[in-house]
Amino acid sequence: MMKSKELRNLGIPKGPVMETAKSIVGRAIKDGMPRPDIREAIRNLVNDPSAYETDPLFKDLALQFTAVSRARARFEERAEPAPYRQWGNGLESQAVEQMVNACLLPVSIRGALMPDAHVGYGLPIGGVLAVDNAVIPYAVGMDIACRMKLTVLDIPVADLKGQKDRLIQALEKETRFGVGASFKKNRREHPVMDEGWDQTPMLAHLKDKAWNQLGTSGSGNHFVEYGTLTLDKDDLGLEAGIYTALLSHSGSRGPGGMIAQHYSKLAMSMHPELPGQLQALSWFDLDSAEGREYWISMEQMGRFAAANHELIHRHIARHLGVDILLDLENHHNYAWREQVDGRELVVHRKGATPAGPGVIGIIPGSMGTPGYVVRGKGDMDSLQSASHGAGRKLSRKAAKETITWHQTKKFLADRDVLLITAGLDESPLAYKDIDDVMAAQDDLVERVARFDPKIVKMAPAGERPED
Repeated sequence: MMKSKELRNLGIPKGPVMETAKSIVGRAIKDGMPRPDIREAIRNLVNDPSAYETDPLFKDLALQFTAVSRARARFEERAEPAPYRQWGNGLESQAVEQMVNACLLPVSIRGALMPDAHVGYGLPIGGVLAVDNAVIPYAVGMDIACRMKLTVLDIPVADLKGQKDRLIQALEKETRFGVGASFKKNRREHPVMDEGWDQTPMLAHLKDKAWNQLGTSGSGNHFVEYGTLTLDKDDLGLEAGIYTALLSHSGSRGPGGMIAQHYSKLAMSMHPELPGQLQALSWFDLDSAEGREYWISMEQMGRFAAANHELIHRHIARHLGVDILLDLENHHNYAWREQVDGRELVVHRKGATPAGPGVIGIIPGSMGTPGYVVRGKGDMDSLQSASHGAGRKLSRKAAKETITWHQTKKFLADRDVLLITAGLDESPLAYKDIDDVMAAQDDLVERVARFDPKIVKMAPAGERPED
C-alpha cells in the first residue's frame, strides 16, 4: 500500500480520487506488480490519463482523474474572500492558512479564529465559520459534539487528598478510556437510546455500537478529573468559596467518528470542482437529502455525547454517595443555525465554545494547568465564540520527541496534580499557556470561576487519539 503523501507527490489529489488510487494500488500490489512500476504508471496517468482509459487495472482511476480535472478547470474563485477576525498572536501559519482557505468557499459569509487555534483537517481547530444554507462535515470535526461538563460535588476539598483512593476507585469503575472502550457486558441505561436511531439507515446500524460505548470517555485529549473550583464571589447559584468539582471532556466516540468519515467522503465526492486546498471543506446544501441526513446525524450525536457525560457524572456521584450542587456543560465541534447580521446562517464551531450574551461555558487548560468557567459577552465579530481550551503548541509527534516523563512528572508534582494514566503527547508542556489564551479573549468572555485539576485520568499511552 502507498501512503497518501506519496500518492499526492505523484500528482493524485485529495478526496475520492485518492481513495480510488489507494484501492487500485492495493490490487496492483496483490497482483505482484513491482512498486517502481506502479509509481511510474501513476505518474504517467497523471500526465496523460487518456492513455489509461482502457487499461484493465487503471481505467477507473484514469476516468475519475479526468472528471475531477475537468470539474476543477471550471471552478471559479470568488473575487473577495469572506471576512474573518483573529484573536491571539503567534498562531501556526498553517492554521491561519486553513482559515483563509475556508473563507474562499462560495458558501462562506464570515469567519473567526480563536487564540487556541492550531492545524486541523479542513477547518483549523479553533476555527469558526458562518455559511449560507450549508453544513460542512469537516468544519464540525471528527469527534462530533465533543463537549465539556462540570459538576460541583458535595465533598470537602480536603477529601481530594484524604480520600483520594476512594475517588480514584469511583472514577475507574464508572467510566472507560481508550479506543473501543465500552460497557458491552453491562450496558448503561439512558433514554437517549430509545429515540432517534431510526432516522437514517446509518444511525440504525450504529445504535448497538453506541449503546456499548454509552458512558465511556475515549482517548486523545479526553479526560475525567477531580479538582477544585474557586469562586471569588457569589455566582452560578453558589456562595463564594472553594469547592470539589468533577470535570470531563469527550464526545460521540466511535459512532461520531464513523458518521464524520462517511459524510465527509460523501461531501467530497459531490464537489469534485474544489481545488485541493478546499476539498476537505466540501459541503452539503441544507435542503439536500444528504444535508438533512448529516444534520439529523449530528444532532443525534449531540444527544448521545451529552448522555455520555451525564452518565459519567451521575454514576461517579452515586458511587461516592454524594449530592451534585452545580451542573454545567457545553458543546463544541458542532454547527448551529444562528442569526448573524440579520439573517439565518449555519455557524460551525470546530474546537470553539459558544459565547453568546450570558452563555456559560467551560474552557479547560491541560492536565496540569487551570481551566475556567466563563460567561459569554456576545461579541459578534467572533460569531459569539471563544476558545475551547489552551490549544496545542506542539503536535503529538513533536511532544513525544521533545518532552520527557521526568519533565512532565515534575511539572505535575509542583502543582500537586496526581496523574493516573495518560500519554506523553498530552503533557501540559505540549499546550499553550492558558492564561495567555484567556487574556487574548477578554473581550469575548468573562471569567467566572477557576478549576484546578488535582486527580486526572486519560487513556493510557499508545492509544490512537479520538479527539
